[in-house]
Amino acid sequence: MTGAQTTPTEPAESPERGRGSGIALLVIASCQLMVVLDITIVNIALPHIQTSLGFSTENLSWVINAYTLTFGGLLLLGGRLGDILGRRRVFISGVLLFVFASLLGGLSQESWQLLAARALQGVGGAIASPTALSLITTTFREGPERNRAFGVFAAVSAGGSAIGLLAGGLLVEWLDWRWVLFVNVPIGLLIVLATPRYIRESERHPGHFDLLGALTSTLGMVLLVYGFIRASEEGWSDSVTVVAFVAAVVFLALFIFTERRSRQPITPLWMFRDRNRAGVYAMMLCLAAAMFGMFFFLTLFVQNILGFSPLRAGLAFLPVSVIIAIGAGFASQLLPKWGPKPFMAVGAILAAVGLGWLTLTDVDSTYLGSILGPMLVFGFGMGLQFVSLTLMAVSGVESQEAGAASGILNATQQVGGSLGLSVLVTVFGTASRNEATDQVARFMAEATPAQRLEFRRSGQLPAPWSDQVLASGISSSFIVAAIFAVVAALIALIVIQVRPDDLKRLQGGGAMPLAQSESEGASVNVADADARDGRPPQG
Repeated sequence: MTGAQTTPTEPAESPERGRGSGIALLVIASCQLMVVLDITIVNIALPHIQTSLGFSTENLSWVINAYTLTFGGLLLLGGRLGDILGRRRVFISGVLLFVFASLLGGLSQESWQLLAARALQGVGGAIASPTALSLITTTFREGPERNRAFGVFAAVSAGGSAIGLLAGGLLVEWLDWRWVLFVNVPIGLLIVLATPRYIRESERHPGHFDLLGALTSTLGMVLLVYGFIRASEEGWSDSVTVVAFVAAVVFLALFIFTERRSRQPITPLWMFRDRNRAGVYAMMLCLAAAMFGMFFFLTLFVQNILGFSPLRAGLAFLPVSVIIAIGAGFASQLLPKWGPKPFMAVGAILAAVGLGWLTLTDVDSTYLGSILGPMLVFGFGMGLQFVSLTLMAVSGVESQEAGAASGILNATQQVGGSLGLSVLVTVFGTASRNEATDQVARFMAEATPAQRLEFRRSGQLPAPWSDQVLASGISSSFIVAAIFAVVAALIALIVIQVRPDDLKRLQGGGAMPLAQSESEGASVNVADADARDGRPPQG
């Protein structure tokens, strides 16, 4: 790569690196929390949304999917927008769009209006989230300062799902389901007002928007997730399911072809040629699948089998947020000494142990005896991993590519969660149908004549037979979720290789392109961008 090279210099002191650095981190972390928790905050409100807007049971799942699919599908483009237009400017725009969509969703009177608003929320989140992560790399110095900032960011990202369940329970029980959307409005406006004061604008890098890459990647991932969801409902031989998978493969192949030919792709393919970064992305896919599955199925379990109210169900997940934050803080303190690999491997193993423990749940399980312990083990493991994964994903990336690197990391989390959850739902459906066959036979042998008559009329098994079906399906899903975590542990042990210079960077020594002051950074020759899909930039 041609262009002037600079010697590493200490960035000039600025408000965000002085007394305002704590507020800058608060602003960035608040945005990430708002975006991440919106994935789960509506979960507990779904029954109320169904009644209010007349959703069918099948279409109700799209209240979640409309957000996660647009969010995960457009994250790569969101990262590139920040690189080219300026990260602070794009960050504010994404938050404003998210706030506007939240307001529209809360005011929805028809089901299609809510789905459109949720999709628009996903677009706003896709713009704001990767830009927020990039702002950390340009706001905080390399070493302990940035490690602490990443620790906070990772804890918020990992714990946001549990916090969303708690907040959803509070808002639904005390106010109304619409407040799970309205609550974003004041928070987002405060973020927008504080950003210009405490976060400086980044350097704008010349380039263009890879719209074809964004379109093909989004359509490919949406169709892939839809294929799994359709398969869970209609079976693998369903013609629509097959067409969805075929179309997904075509669009994803076209995406790769487009990125290889683009001079400035939203996904620089050379990033995947780095062994550690490719391993991190693969681990994030697996871990997000496990995490989304755990929250989804435990929410069903505690409300439908244990009989928790929305508020009590939300409170049940609060310990997960606390232990994730503890794990993230522990990892960020010891990373410079031990490096990220031990935390990746141990964290994934702990996640697998927690999920394996949850496979033992049945209709006789209790929260304190069977749920809390596995959740704490799982949460601590996830806290250890997210800090390490975040640091490794952006380590050694040029400043002008920081948005793309962080966008890929966020995209793998959302896509992994969506794909993983759809796979787990398919497993759940198969196991539930098999268990239902046995339970129907037992029901017909044990039920009263009145119960049999009601069953013939409704086709629904009553409790406790229905609880047995639900518990069996959930337990089977946790088996597959545990396998996801085991795969992540194997990747950490076999693929990840931490070099001495990586430890030096974590300890604050040595130079890394992202640590350089953007005002003094090396000039970039855009003509070299067409080579980036084949090799990393040479500095």
